[in-house]
Amino acid sequence: MTADSLPPWLRQPLAELLRQRGHAWLLQGPSGLGQYELGLALAAAWLCEQPEEAKAQGACGHCPSCHAIQVRTHADLCVLMPEVAMQALGWPLDEKSQADIDDKKRKPSREIRVEAMRDAIGFAQRTSARGRGKAVLIYPAERMNNITANALLKTLEEPVGEVRFVLASEAAWQLLPTIRSRCLGFTLPWPDSGQAQDWLVGQGVPAADAPGLLRAAGGRPSDALRLASQGQSPKAWSLLPKAMSRGEVGALSEHAPAQAIGALQKLCHDLMAVDCGALPRFFEPADLPPAPPRAALARWSRSLASAAKTAEHPFNAGLMLEALVSEARTTLNSASRRP
Repeated sequence: MTADSLPPWLRQPLAELLRQRGHAWLLQGPSGLGQYELGLALAAAWLCEQPEEAKAQGACGHCPSCHAIQVRTHADLCVLMPEVAMQALGWPLDEKSQADIDDKKRKPSREIRVEAMRDAIGFAQRTSARGRGKAVLIYPAERMNNITANALLKTLEEPVGEVRFVLASEAAWQLLPTIRSRCLGFTLPWPDSGQAQDWLVGQGVPAADAPGLLRAAGGRPSDALRLASQGQSPKAWSLLPKAMSRGEVGALSEHAPAQAIGALQKLCHDLMAVDCGALPRFFEPADLPPAPPRAALARWSRSLASAAKTAEHPFNAGLMLEALVSEARTTLNSASRRP
C-alpha cells in the first residue's frame, strides 16, 4: 500500500512514523479512522526495496516487495488477525486452519488465536528472506486474549534480528498494560468533515448520501463507507429514532443483531448527550424524540451493553430483534411520564 492509496488524513502520519525509529508501534484511535490501512502502509514502507531516501513518504508500490504484499505472499510480512478478518481482507490462512474451516470442524475465529501467535514468534526468529528485515502486523490488536498477548511479550520486548511490529488497535485500553508499555504509541488524527466527505465520494458514495452516512458513523469515514456497502440509507437512518418510538420492528429488520444493537446504542448515546445539554453525534437534533428520564436511559444503556455480548450468537435473531425494539419503544415513550 503506497502513500497515494491512503486516505488523505493518513499520509502525513505515515511520513511522521517513517521519520522515527522504533521496533514496535501501537497505532490507536476509534474505529473507522484507518488503523489497518496505516499499519499495512507502514509495514510495506519498511520492506520496500527502493532506496531509503526515496521512501520517506512510503512504499513505492511497484518493486518486487510491494507486489508481493499486494498479492498477499510476502515472505517477510506476517499478518496476525482474527480469521474472520483475514478472510474479509483477503489474507490467506495457514493450511491446517483453512482445512479445519473447510471441513466444518470449527468456525473462523473472532480472536487472534494463540497458535497463530506462536507461528508469528517462530517467524520473527527466522532470517529475512529478502534481506530488508521482517514486519509483523497485528490488527485489531485488542482481539488478542490474555494468553495470546502474554505469548507475544518476550519477543516484543527483545526482538531477534531485524523484525519490527505494528499493532493497530481500535480499543487500545483493552490491551494489557505490559503490551502498551513495550510499544511507541501513535494516535490517529480525525479528518475534518469536508475531507472525509470528499474521500467517501471518491470511493463511490453518492455526494448526497455522504454527509448523512458520515453522521451515522459518528464522523468515522471507514465506518461510513462500510454503512454504504451494507446499503444503509441516510433517509432511513434519520427516521430510525421515531420509528423506534412507534415500535416498528421493520426499521431494523435488515440489520444483523450486532448492527441493530449498535444503531440503538448510538440512539441511546445521543439522547444521553441531549439530556446533559450536549449536541447529538449520530443523529440530527430534529430527528430525536424527547429525551426519556435519565434513569431509564441508564437502564437501557446497560441492557444494550449486555445484549451486545451475545449478539454474534443469538438464540433466535428474530425474537432478539423484537425484544430490542420493544425495549426501545418502552424507554423512548417513558419521556411522556418524565417528572
